[in-house]
Amino acid sequence: MKLIDRLKAPTPKFFKILRNVGLGLAAAGGVIIASPIAIPAIVVTIGGYLIVAGSVATAVSQAVTTSEGEKEKTN
Repeated sequence: MKLIDRLKAPTPKFFKILRNVGLGLAAAGGVIIASPIAIPAIVVTIGGYLIVAGSVATAVSQAVTTSEGEKEKTN
């Protein structure tokens, strides 16, 4: 399966939730880094780690697909 086909394929429900959590972590890290007030360096470092962790979780979650034999249940 090519990468483009994998990214366009349906994603299981758990990984959709994990993708959204990753987006939230990345957004929170961006807000921490871009805050206009003076904050300690450790907090800025944690913000950078949140961006990286959120980005990785989002990318990995988007690349997961259901196998051809399985159908995603929709309730």
